[in-house]
Amino acid sequence: MSTQTPVVADVVLVDYGLGNLRSATRGLERAGANVELSTDPADFERADGVVLPGVGAFSEGMENAGPFREALAEVAASGTPLFGICLGMQMLLTTSEEAERVGQGDVEGLDLVPGTNVRFAEGQKVPHMGWNELSVEREHPLVEGVDGEYAYFVHSYYAVPEDGRAVVATTDYGVTFPSIVANEAGNVFGTQFHPEKSGETGLRILRNFVNLCAER
Repeated sequence: MSTQTPVVADVVLVDYGLGNLRSATRGLERAGANVELSTDPADFERADGVVLPGVGAFSEGMENAGPFREALAEVAASGTPLFGICLGMQMLLTTSEEAERVGQGDVEGLDLVPGTNVRFAEGQKVPHMGWNELSVEREHPLVEGVDGEYAYFVHSYYAVPEDGRAVVATTDYGVTFPSIVANEAGNVFGTQFHPEKSGETGLRILRNFVNLCAER
């Protein structure tokens, strides 16, 4: 008997050179997505949802993702679900303190969730790495069934949205920081942690995302 998960949505995973593409693909497929890796922004328009993965430095991420900026803004404006993972979540914000060199100033992000990314305070061990608890702060389809569950983090910077209502879930690491954010419309959102590395909790979040894509 086949135990393969039925495909319920077509998802484009943005391949801009930075991201855990293999593990993200596997996780999304387990959650019921038909996944297309794409380097072509034209593919976004026909997708049920778009995922922006990411590992590494913010400035490099934005440089690599530059050719996708306009298409990602169009995804956000169209109401299509857009899911940023780890660095991909940070890139959804307006700016980041994470510059390539001292004195460079803030690096510009996608500005789909107004706010900035800041480094954990001096004396705080960075990166914040390992399992930590999710505390859901408000309703959103992505977080159904995950309040109080644990997810896997690896990061040295965290998001500070301009509007507190953008915070969907928080996590404590010496400071309480947003571990899930979303825009006002609710279709652009991101997780600071890696759902594809977060066991059953992460799979639940990915399923919530795929189901949200299928409902469009």
